[in-house]
Amino acid sequence: MNEVILETKKLCKTFKKQEAIKDISISVQKNSIYGLLGPNGAGKSTLLKMITGMLRPNCGEILFNGHKWSRKDLREIGSLIESAPLYENLTAKENLKVRTTVLGLPDSRIEEVLNIVELEDTGKKKTGQFSMGMKQRLGIAISLINNPKLLILDEPTNGLDPFGIQELRELIRSFPKKDITVILSSHILSEVEQIADHIGIISGGILGYAGELKQGEDLEKLFMNIAKKYRRDE
Repeated sequence: MNEVILETKKLCKTFKKQEAIKDISISVQKNSIYGLLGPNGAGKSTLLKMITGMLRPNCGEILFNGHKWSRKDLREIGSLIESAPLYENLTAKENLKVRTTVLGLPDSRIEEVLNIVELEDTGKKKTGQFSMGMKQRLGIAISLINNPKLLILDEPTNGLDPFGIQELRELIRSFPKKDITVILSSHILSEVEQIADHIGIISGGILGYAGELKQGEDLEKLFMNIAKKYRRDE
């Protein structure tokens, strides 16, 4: 039986009178890639922000490694949500040095994560001069600095050219072999289809589908059916 690293049970979040997330229950297996799909505004980022402690749920619960989630679990969770949090006047190593200092981690971790994302040769180049792909990879390096068991990536290929997308795809594929589970959110079906083991489809704040990504399945048809069924009326 496959071990589960993360579960949400009937999770919900309301902003004023708008239900952003309603009764969402997902189950993520260890050392897998979970693709969270949904149109823009579906509630994907809201769900991920609750898992990373950026937002507090109105109801439901989150379980991490078999116990109720607490802020202590953030030691084993890394995330890149929206844009990479970079100091553009600093080099890649200096950006990572800020994090190791704050977290009390050894500086040896800097070289380790730079090697993982293949940015070890950027030298004295300021991150403000990095390409979008390099910035995203450095953002992932920052999210890996605490050696997490769970890595959460929210729309990581946004703004990347085809080469950057391919490089990032190969990087993400490598993580389960390093004992890192990945939750990847996207509205780009082809990206998730190429790397995910399981998927969840959110529309209108509702999880309309969750299951294993089966080879040969018409993901576009499945996605459109769910998106149309649950989308919010404007």
